[in-house]
Amino acid sequence: MTDIIRLTAAQTAAKIASGELTAVEVTEAHLARIEAVDEKVHAFLHIDREGALAQARAVDAKRAAGEPLGPLAGVPLAMKDIFTTEGVPTTVGSKILEGWIPPYDSTVTRKLKAADVVILGKTNMDEFAMGSSTENSAYGPTGNPWDLTRVPGGSGGGSAAALAAYEAPLALGTDTGGSIRQPASVTGTVGVKPTYGGVSRYGMVAFSSSLDQGGPCARTVLDAALLHEVIGGHDPLDSTSIDAPVPPVVEAARSGDVRGMRVGVVKELGGEGYQPGVVQRFQESVEVLRELGAEVVEISCPSFVYALAAYYLIAPSECSSNLARFDAMRYGLRVGDDGTKSAEEVTALTREAGFGPEVKRRVILGTYALSSGYYDAYYGSAQKVRTLITRDFAKAFEQVDVLVSPTTPTTAFPLGERVDDPLAMYLVDLCTIPVNLAGNAAMSLPCGLAPEDGLPVGLQIIAPALKDDRLYRVGAAVEAAFVTKWGHPLLEEAPQL
Repeated sequence: MTDIIRLTAAQTAAKIASGELTAVEVTEAHLARIEAVDEKVHAFLHIDREGALAQARAVDAKRAAGEPLGPLAGVPLAMKDIFTTEGVPTTVGSKILEGWIPPYDSTVTRKLKAADVVILGKTNMDEFAMGSSTENSAYGPTGNPWDLTRVPGGSGGGSAAALAAYEAPLALGTDTGGSIRQPASVTGTVGVKPTYGGVSRYGMVAFSSSLDQGGPCARTVLDAALLHEVIGGHDPLDSTSIDAPVPPVVEAARSGDVRGMRVGVVKELGGEGYQPGVVQRFQESVEVLRELGAEVVEISCPSFVYALAAYYLIAPSECSSNLARFDAMRYGLRVGDDGTKSAEEVTALTREAGFGPEVKRRVILGTYALSSGYYDAYYGSAQKVRTLITRDFAKAFEQVDVLVSPTTPTTAFPLGERVDDPLAMYLVDLCTIPVNLAGNAAMSLPCGLAPEDGLPVGLQIIAPALKDDRLYRVGAAVEAAFVTKWGHPLLEEAPQL
């Protein structure tokens, strides 16, 4: 079992295709691993054991019949509990949807099933994707497999922790302000936020519609590319979906050649407040890119200093609109409906019981920002800043092919340390938020361990919209160089649970 769970997704798929392993054997190995360690990690909210084994048996039957298998056929995946999955609970980490079983699949779920990827279950997350630590989950926090007393990031901490704990070789996440990349950074995994509109949002429970983006999570760059290719592409069911082919991400991940590329180091994403070990590993990564033949230049994006403030007006404003649908009338929790109360009272009582503190905070903040007399001062001004940030990116990409920065200012912080300090929690996403505001593509991949605490550090790579392949080209080059020099953090120095 230990050998099976340590295989990459690409290796697993190859062994299933050749008959060296069966999909059922692979699925059972990962289910056994979940049973052995998830009580400590708490990466999963729901395990679909029977469904996963049925999918695995179908893959084995296909192979036995001589039918062609896709590049990820039979590979297990952990799905963030924000994607609707027919017949399987989808809670978004909230009490307001506890026990809700969707009657349909999200587009991403449907694509995974069509590709014969085995969905193991749904992973823990900050409620409605609002948070950076999974501590806002109504079902309790997830632990970081590197140190169970520390956070695995958020909001997709469950997906990242499942990868780091070898509970699955692939995972699915969503990224509104860094919720794929920040967990990847602190767990030593790979997380990609595709270009906005590059992966369908149909069936993905909405938090902030102009920022939300689903994307792949894995332990290697190639595995992330293979998953990206499966879930990406145009979807007529999503009005924000881009009608363009998926960039050649797998080809780029297999290439890993950065010779002649221009790489920009973002001046504003560094300096005071960054942990010394994070800065050291980032500087080493930049030096690696130089050694590999890339030209490195410093780039200034002055509007980035306003990104955090703009984000925390735009995202709450959109969430206050999106979460209005949770009114106790259509689906989910209903409290106080005893025949004596009005619809408004039932709605109020249901939201009081069903939403957690962070969700309430953001709904109130967003509703205030959109209210009469304040709209122009707050929401309107934030959208102007968003335009300035987009222009900064456009100007930067006239000079360089990709931008790089640390993914997060620090390594994983202790559970409970920032729960009562929302502003300190929000600062975790300092480096990731500008990308969502502009709609560009970005990746976080491991670039070693911080010397002071032995915890993973992430390198962020940012590419222009629809140039997602550049992420994989640069990421594969850095990954190969680091494996040669120091070993892969999840292969040689993996956490012991």
